[in-house]
Amino acid sequence: MIHSVVESVTDKIRRRSSDTRQKYLADMEAASAKGTVRSALSCTNLAHDYASANDDEKLILKSSSRSANVAIINAYNDVLSAHAPYRYYPDLLKKFLSEKGHVAQMAGGVPAMCDGVTQGQTGMELSLFSRDVIAMSTAVALSHQVFDGSLMLGICDKIVPGLVMAALRFGHLPAVFVPSGPMHSGISNSEKAKTRQAFARGEVGEAELLESEMGSYHSEGTCTFYGTANSNQMLMEIMGLQLPGSSFVNPDAGLREPLTRAAAHRLAEITALEPGYMPMAKIVDEKVMVNAMVGLLATGGSTNHSIHLVAIARMAGILIDWQDMAELSEVVPLLTRMYPNGSADVNAFERAGGMPFLIRELLDAGLLHEDVNTILGAGLRQWCRRPVLTDEGELEWEAMEGESADLSVLAPAHAPFLREGGMKLVSGNLGRAIMKVSAVPDDRWVIDAPARVFTDQQQVLAAYQAGELNQDVIVVVKGQGPKANGMPELHQLTPALTNLQEAGYRVALVTDGRLSGASGKVPAAIHLSPEALDDGPIHAVKDGDRILLDGHKGVLGVVDGNFEQRLKEDRASLDVSDSQQGVGRELFAGLRQLAGPADQGAISLGL
Repeated sequence: MIHSVVESVTDKIRRRSSDTRQKYLADMEAASAKGTVRSALSCTNLAHDYASANDDEKLILKSSSRSANVAIINAYNDVLSAHAPYRYYPDLLKKFLSEKGHVAQMAGGVPAMCDGVTQGQTGMELSLFSRDVIAMSTAVALSHQVFDGSLMLGICDKIVPGLVMAALRFGHLPAVFVPSGPMHSGISNSEKAKTRQAFARGEVGEAELLESEMGSYHSEGTCTFYGTANSNQMLMEIMGLQLPGSSFVNPDAGLREPLTRAAAHRLAEITALEPGYMPMAKIVDEKVMVNAMVGLLATGGSTNHSIHLVAIARMAGILIDWQDMAELSEVVPLLTRMYPNGSADVNAFERAGGMPFLIRELLDAGLLHEDVNTILGAGLRQWCRRPVLTDEGELEWEAMEGESADLSVLAPAHAPFLREGGMKLVSGNLGRAIMKVSAVPDDRWVIDAPARVFTDQQQVLAAYQAGELNQDVIVVVKGQGPKANGMPELHQLTPALTNLQEAGYRVALVTDGRLSGASGKVPAAIHLSPEALDDGPIHAVKDGDRILLDGHKGVLGVVDGNFEQRLKEDRASLDVSDSQQGVGRELFAGLRQLAGPADQGAISLGL
């Protein structure tokens, strides 16, 4: 029996999206009705496509109407440790598809930036928009119209949302997402955080900090904390777009290659050439988007997905809102403790039972829609299974049974870490913002303090170093929205603000920018909409204004009596000229102008 709140939120989304969803499905049906475009292309078109194929592939492409041509979209580069294993995947996937008489082509590479490298740097101002560039790059690759489906190779922050967005605009084609897994655990995330805080206090130098960081980020694979990259992986499974239990298997594990083979084989089984045709448009519907939000809340996932899920849904004609997440958060329990809302990492989560246990618990509690389509056909219950190798080395899935192997990391639904989800919607006379509460101590959910106003994070750090923030304070950083400077993450603030909190001060952050997916302990109202450059009320906040942030009641606002009058008289005046040039930012001027507000997905595309 589905929970009444989950059902009501789903119904509201369905009603709200009626017109846009109907148009989307009609567009996808029209594209599907045209059949395999490859068969209608001219000989010249086809010759160009076949030119680089080997003789066997050319023979298949020319002579077999039952053989699929599969697009590989690859986000490989050496900068992202998570994506480094992908260097070998195109050849592997071609081999695996050939085993079934199909062909694959490396259709396109998409940009993939590492937010860990660009944190606090100018390049971070391109990060959010890279999502939309990835969507456009994927569309360019698929626009050749010679493909029957796609295998998507992406893991990290903006890459997976961008790939999903594009796959939905080619929703008449099936797509399967293929992970490569997390790196093995290095030093603990909590130990890493302590070193960062010590560096912020000036107690250790750069040599010690670098040694600590390299002890954490040490090999190929996804970073092991539960940030945006690993939240992506959770979402791909709970949305039925990635094979059950495949997300958190290490790159060098014996299961990894069989899982990759199975992903390739499965894609070939769900093209329009087969009876089990399952395009993206038939999978991602209102129920699946609600499942995605439930998964995000139940795991205390990355706040970045309060933006990305809105954008993904819109690509499928589905209109979701932060209010939907807030209502779900009231009934979805927190079932995981992974850094930053705990000391464990994703490897510990996997050992405790991982995604099969999590999905089973949420399904049994009536918090997920079971009656959805997936890449395996109908029904999410198939994701309550974990992959294993038989004695003969064959891949199979077995039902997840029993309890969590580590109750400090993964809890059952009847005894959660928190009775409510990890995110809150806060609103008031400053607009609407997201507050991640899963890692915030209970006594810090309400902060009432005077504001200190800044226009970039370097100003905040300078004030911290000068001792100017040694007080109860709400740090306001404005001019960090999509239109102003691309909405960079402000993760550099986390160690300093954490130090202030641990020194006994009541501290919070309010910003129209983003925080890292790994942010946690300090209460923060982020993604504030409308942003300062869009005449959002945050532009009028001044030093000393008393601000109330209340995560329990969902309140964010200036409580000084004259603020409303000031808003009427004070129009936005913000100098963002420093964010217009250098490190390629001038090339993104058009995207900044087109960008919508964060609560509508910060989309800079035509939709």
